[in-house]
Amino acid sequence: MSASEETVFFNVGRLRLEGRLWLASGPWAAVISHPHPLYGGELDNPVVAVLAGAYQRLGYSTLRFNFRGVGASAGDYDDGRGERDDVRAAAAFLEAAGKTVTDLAGYSFGAWINLRLDPLPAGVRRLLLVAPPVAYLEFDGMVAPSSVALRVVAGDRDSFAPLDVLREQLPRWQPAAGLHVLPGADHFFHGGASDRLAALVETLLTVPAGR
Repeated sequence: MSASEETVFFNVGRLRLEGRLWLASGPWAAVISHPHPLYGGELDNPVVAVLAGAYQRLGYSTLRFNFRGVGASAGDYDDGRGERDDVRAAAAFLEAAGKTVTDLAGYSFGAWINLRLDPLPAGVRRLLLVAPPVAYLEFDGMVAPSSVALRVVAGDRDSFAPLDVLREQLPRWQPAAGLHVLPGADHFFHGGASDRLAALVETLLTVPAGR
């Protein structure tokens, strides 16, 4: 946790979820979702931290949080159903803090959850999907609204998000979606790939969402 992030708790129904909040002076904000809860995914995952840092450096408020049943978040894993409500509750928490949630960023399972949201929170203008696990989870039938910029990042050595499958499925998610490949990176962005991921994400976020 960075020195400027604060541990917070917010409610989704009767459950209380744990998060790390960073408030910027500007109006924009991003919610960042972590990998699969049943396989060690949690808010302090290194890739989740990289995504939070990229947004923070560009002046976005960020909230990365633990899905239900993870860490200090109450409840149990819900096979992707309740987890969608968790993302909406995180966005509502930021909105209550006076921020406009323009971005939903998700890594692996978190990318799957974000693409499944229907409808999206009202202010969202961009979905950033990092290493969506198309070889592991079912993505058929998912569609991103044309009003939202869909950006997908994956490594060319990622067996969970193979590029051939991504290139086949991406136009179904949204014809205007962009695929950005990180050479030499696996699903976990080992071996220094996390630094290159940070640089790539900052480049993708340079143009403000919705412009």
